[in-house]
Amino acid sequence: MRAAIEVSKELDVALLTKVYPSRSHSGAAQGGIAAALGNSESDSWEEHMYDTVKGGDFLNDQDAVEEYVKSAPRIIYELEHMGCVFSRTPEGKIAQRSFGGHSKPRACFSADRTGHAILHALHEQLMKQSKTIKIYNEWYMHSLITEGNRCNGVVVSDIRTGAVEVMHAKAVIFCTGGYGRVFKITTNAFASTADGVMAAFDAGVPMEDPEFVQFHPSGLYRQGILFSEAARGEGGYLLNGKGERFMEKYAPSRMELAPRDIVARAEQSEIDEGRGVNGEDYIHLDLRHLGEARIMERLPQIRQLGIDFISVDCVKDPLPIQPTAHYSMGGIPTNKFGQVIVDGEGTKMEGFFAAGECACVSVHGANRLGTNSLLDATVFGERSGKSALEYAKTVDFAKVNEGREKTKVLKLFEDIFQRDGTESYNQIRDEMKVEMMKNCGVFRDDEKLKVCIDNIKKLQSRFKNGKVTDKGKLFNTEIYEIIELGNMLRVAEIIAVAALARNESRGGHYRTDFPKRDDVDFLKHTLVHGSEEGLELKYKPVVITKHQPAERTY
Repeated sequence: MRAAIEVSKELDVALLTKVYPSRSHSGAAQGGIAAALGNSESDSWEEHMYDTVKGGDFLNDQDAVEEYVKSAPRIIYELEHMGCVFSRTPEGKIAQRSFGGHSKPRACFSADRTGHAILHALHEQLMKQSKTIKIYNEWYMHSLITEGNRCNGVVVSDIRTGAVEVMHAKAVIFCTGGYGRVFKITTNAFASTADGVMAAFDAGVPMEDPEFVQFHPSGLYRQGILFSEAARGEGGYLLNGKGERFMEKYAPSRMELAPRDIVARAEQSEIDEGRGVNGEDYIHLDLRHLGEARIMERLPQIRQLGIDFISVDCVKDPLPIQPTAHYSMGGIPTNKFGQVIVDGEGTKMEGFFAAGECACVSVHGANRLGTNSLLDATVFGERSGKSALEYAKTVDFAKVNEGREKTKVLKLFEDIFQRDGTESYNQIRDEMKVEMMKNCGVFRDDEKLKVCIDNIKKLQSRFKNGKVTDKGKLFNTEIYEIIELGNMLRVAEIIAVAALARNESRGGHYRTDFPKRDDVDFLKHTLVHGSEEGLELKYKPVVITKHQPAERTY
């Protein structure tokens, strides 16, 4: 939405989304958006930059990080002027709270529904620009239209009618989110199924750093629904089955406010070593000492989620939580202007841009700090919009063979409809999620990853022998779920193959057989390319400007 607003200042924009815009997954972001405003104590962009680079285990591209954190205060004030209502200090300034891995309180927030507040403020701005922005709700994007090294549009279909259409465009911006649904326990909405990264992959764009998947420490037990890190930012405790605040063992100086990868591993270690609550696979998030007034002012949504989903009121009882797949640090490689790049040399794909979780500018490196994702989406939404606008003003529409492009997608539909197999797509999806959680989750090793790759390939074979039950065209959600499953099975293999090749532990990627970080061999970004023989791994250097890699302790 931020990208569309930027482009709409001079050109017409089609904003295509498979869900209604205000149902987008950003609405699930709760805790805040980072900026060095210094409203509660002195802060600077330099400190924000160092915290981000250290949090990302020094895999971040520091040129991009610098521009990103410098933009943050301006972005916050712009959002406020657009109508985003932030929580306030008693003297009326934007309130800021502490968050994991940040050395100062710099999370600007709107209670515990910050993403929701930003999403609706931006949606209102889209409505205001309705002369130049046309929204296509509940449309599905199938593929990119490319000729040589230029992107000329997308092939889409209307979920309501099943009609396949070609959209010509001078520039295309992907903001298609992550792919957390490949894991059994995840905070991600049902829409997070890797459609964007796989469409780019099919157009010859590699996938950067897919092995780095963040597990959030506080997912609701068995369901994965997010309990915001804001709960710990406000002073919540993590307790094991013995009632101990176990973070003292793992990050004594930061305790519950260590970066997410460290806290998630600490929790998983406690569970694996038999110190889960009641011997089960969860630990407790205890907010009772905060009191009802503070919880209702700062964390009302968390309280409501606990009551609605498991009948636990966090004012009276601790909440059962476990690590949950949350964020993909990897994605479509872009430069700091949002321009998609196709190799380690920085070659651009003309007319193709990406922003947000689907993109890998690598401002997050190997592990994202909390509150840096809403900032990423907004900063690079704006930057990719600016870049796309400048590019589109210099080119004409290219000729597109509509028939050929449509035929490819119609053939995909026909192929699925004609399959008269015996396999259940739901069964395949469930098995994939369990496999990824078990063998490519918080802790990984050589043996587990090889088993994972082998089993995912078997599921890919079974997928070709699935049976569709709805052969209709109108609002056939089943056919889209099958296409999404195809994307997820492919991205699952890419994640596991890249993880197997990285023989070190860094950020969200932890190998029990290689527990140390290895800057000699692996201070580099992974690029996974598709080829006739299968997946091919290449690498590119990390951009280091101000901060040399150092040991990461908290």
